[in-house]
Amino acid sequence: MQICPLLTPMAAASSAIAASSLCFTRSSYISPVKFATFRAAMATKIGVVPAVIVGGGRVGRALQDMGTGQDVLVKRGQQVPLDFQGPILVCTRNDDLQDVLDNTPPSRWNDLVFFQNGMLEPWLESKGINDADQVLAYFAVAKLGEPPIDGKTDTNPEGLTAAYGKWASAVAARLEAGGLSCKVLDKEAFQKQMLEKLIWIASFMLVGARHPGATVGAVEKDFRSEVSSLIAELANAAAAEKGIVFEDSMEERLCAYSRAVAHFPTAVKEFKWRNGWFYSLSQKALAEGKPDPCPLHTEWLKELKVI
Repeated sequence: MQICPLLTPMAAASSAIAASSLCFTRSSYISPVKFATFRAAMATKIGVVPAVIVGGGRVGRALQDMGTGQDVLVKRGQQVPLDFQGPILVCTRNDDLQDVLDNTPPSRWNDLVFFQNGMLEPWLESKGINDADQVLAYFAVAKLGEPPIDGKTDTNPEGLTAAYGKWASAVAARLEAGGLSCKVLDKEAFQKQMLEKLIWIASFMLVGARHPGATVGAVEKDFRSEVSSLIAELANAAAAEKGIVFEDSMEERLCAYSRAVAHFPTAVKEFKWRNGWFYSLSQKALAEGKPDPCPLHTEWLKELKVI
């Protein structure tokens, strides 16, 4: 009689490993070392490019687990090696980005791949790296060492995670090795999706903060009219500022994602990188004697004493 083993969490998360149909008899045993070797072999087969990974938190460790064992993990304050060829996957908090840049040789800046949420464009432009690689990570890692959960939704069953830039295909291959989906997009398509995610995090977090204890799922279910109004307002402001046209049904896509991560708590955090960008549009318009493009957003920020 053959028995398929109960694999480790990362193995369960990896479609590549799951597809291998690994089975063994009762007398067989796979040691952790052998399993790690097997997982690395799968990553090699898929074509995962070794990388420098900056940040040893949940996302950084998960990305390292998807590799071939040849990655270099760089922690807070450590130097990024000059002689390591390949992508530099930046998985730190947004407020640590300047420190990362300071510890990266300028000749390697074009290999940086940013995994951060929020609006990075003003900061990237101020550093002269406007065209930097970025990843929209629609996956979650609940605890250090646990497998990531893909943010697939009923409106986007193919997955929402996307990458842009010269290392985008390498990032997609790594995520595939970890059982995650990832689209490779051009600059325009990526910017639209980046702004959509920014609108999601700014709107759902702000509405949730108005209702203490509300999760993302509660906002979608119980305060739909509030979040719908805010999504529409922020989308109009972003489209006008960037001169773009969003795809139809944004609200449905964002609400579907909220159902997929319904347990997430809500809070207005990292203001500079999230809601702060929309507030800057309001400030600019008012300074020019124009109407506030985000009046509801401004009102609720004041209500919560964020501004």
